[in-house]
Amino acid sequence: MLKFVVDDKIPFIKGVFEPYAQVCYVGGSSMSSEDVKDADALIVRTRTKCNASLLEGSRVRFIATATIGFDHIDADYCSQHGILWMNAPGCNAPSVAQYVASALMVVARRFHWNLLQKTIGIVGVGHVGSQVERMARILGMNVLLCDPPRASREGMESFVSIETVCRESDVISFHTPLVSDGDFPTVHMADADFFSSLVRKPVVINAARGAVFDTKAAKVAIAEGEVSGLVVDCWENEPSIDLDLLSSAILATPHVAGYSADGKANATTQAVQAVARYFHITPLCSFSVAPPTPSDSNFSVSGVDSFSQALLHSYDIEADDSRLRGTPDKFESLRGNYPLRREYGAYTVAGCSDARLCQLGFRLV
Repeated sequence: MLKFVVDDKIPFIKGVFEPYAQVCYVGGSSMSSEDVKDADALIVRTRTKCNASLLEGSRVRFIATATIGFDHIDADYCSQHGILWMNAPGCNAPSVAQYVASALMVVARRFHWNLLQKTIGIVGVGHVGSQVERMARILGMNVLLCDPPRASREGMESFVSIETVCRESDVISFHTPLVSDGDFPTVHMADADFFSSLVRKPVVINAARGAVFDTKAAKVAIAEGEVSGLVVDCWENEPSIDLDLLSSAILATPHVAGYSADGKANATTQAVQAVARYFHITPLCSFSVAPPTPSDSNFSVSGVDSFSQALLHSYDIEADDSRLRGTPDKFESLRGNYPLRREYGAYTVAGCSDARLCQLGFRLV
C-alpha cells in the first residue's frame, strides 16, 4: 500500500488520501528522515527542508509542496535521485494582493495619503506581483513594474529598472522568489545600497521571502529616515525574528500574507491533484476544496472612508500585527493556528456604491 507523509498544518487535507494510502501526519518543522524513510510521497509546506538529510535512503518518489515558493526543496538532489516535485504556482496570489491592499489602507490613514496621488513600485511581477499590480491599478495608483528576469526575456517595454523604482516610488512592494545565485539574485536585494538610493522615503513592503531584506540594513534605513516605514510579513531567520525590526515596523505580521482560506484551499487542491496524477488515483484528479463561509459575510459600511472600511473588514491586518507584537515568541503558533480569513468574493457589502469594490470581487447591495 502507498504511504504518504503530510505536514499536519496543511488545511482541508485530513481524510482525503486515507481511502488510497497509509497517511502519516507530522509537524512540518520536525519532519525527519525516520518519518519519511518508507514514504512514497511527501506533502509539505516551506517549513520542511526537502534535502539530502531528509531524503537520503528513503523511497520517496514524489513531493508536493502546498506553496508558491520552493526554495525549501533541493531541486538538484531531487533530480539526481529521480524524485519529482511540484509546487502550487499562483495558489495564494490574490491573498497576498489582499494583504498589500489592507496595508495600503492603514498606511494611507496613518500618513493622510491620497493613494490616487501615489506611485507603487512592484518588484517581482510573477503570479503574485501581477495580482498586486491589478489591485493597485483598481485603487487608482500609478504603477511601476520591475522584474529583471522578465525584462531580460521580454524586453523593457513593460518594465522599469530598480533604479527607477527607487527614484520614483512612494511604496515599494517585493514579490520575488528567493534566489541566491545566477544573473538575478534576490537574497538581500533590499540592502544598504538599495535603502540609501531611495529618493521619496517610501514605505517598503516585504511579502516575498525574509532574506530579500537585509535585516541590519532595514533597521538602519528606519533609524536614518531613508524610508517612511516598513511593512514586514517575511523575516530572516523565521521563526526567530528580529525584535528590533518588529518594534520599528509600521505593520508586522507572522508570514501570513498568503494565508487566506481561499489561498490555502487552492494550495491543497493543487497538491492533492498533483499527487493523484502521479500515482494514478483517478477519483482525486478532480479534487477541489470550498473554504467555509465567514460568519460576517454580509456587512455594512458608511462614511467617507467606506471603501477602506470594506477592505479592512475582509482582512484586518492590524489584528495580525497586534497578535505578533503581543507574542513574538509564538510566531509558528500564530501561523499554524491562523483564524479564518476569506478573500473579497466571500463578502457582500451594503452602504457603499464604489465600483472599485466590484472590481476587487465584492458583491454590493
